[in-house]
Amino acid sequence: MEPDRSAILVFDGDCAFCTSAAAWASGGWRGGAQAVSWQALGDDGLARLGLDEERARRAAWWVGADGRADAGARAIGRALAAGHGWRRPAGLALLAPPVSWVGRGAYPLVARFRHRLPGATSACRVG
Repeated sequence: MEPDRSAILVFDGDCAFCTSAAAWASGGWRGGAQAVSWQALGDDGLARLGLDEERARRAAWWVGADGRADAGARAIGRALAAGHGWRRPAGLALLAPPVSWVGRGAYPLVARFRHRLPGATSACRVG
């Protein structure tokens, strides 16, 4: 899949929790932002975004239209900030201290235990 020049959220398409969360987040976006699994992007698509499979496996990524890439909690914050309604202030809060400090600590825990979250399957287990 060829990404366009709009912002993109890159997530793990093998994880049901991640797929559901990306679909939910993208439902509130303004503009041409899109959510695409790293598996659908393939090596070439990831490389065009400045990513590789190893980095994509470790965290969600938000690559802005300007090419700036953020991983983990910052990616989630930027994805939420791209939305309408309450998502925007929630995302902006997640990008600013002290909430960003909490997000930076919580993201690895969510990623590690995502297979235990609602809607998750055993494929969500990070190995």
